[in-house]
Amino acid sequence: MNQSTHSMRLLDTVQTAALLGITPNTLKFWRHKGRGPAFIKLGDAPQAGVAYDEADVIAWREARKFSSTSAYSPAAQANAGSTVRRPAAVSR
Repeated sequence: MNQSTHSMRLLDTVQTAALLGITPNTLKFWRHKGRGPAFIKLGDAPQAGVAYDEADVIAWREARKFSSTSAYSPAAQANAGSTVRRPAAVSR
């Protein structure tokens, strides 16, 4: 999708954590473990910041909506073809 058809709003870690209802430290932990929404690395250095595309965060959150606790059990996921998918690892 090119930039003209996709208006990207970048969020920092604090904004993203607030949108997800978690702490920034939880989001950092998820990022370290390869969990959570996809992020954008803003540079090549290890200290370079990260940002999140708001649309990606919202899509990630929406994919985790369930109507009952049994709907997200491992057995239910196996039977449903695993409707919840983890984002692909970001190569560095």
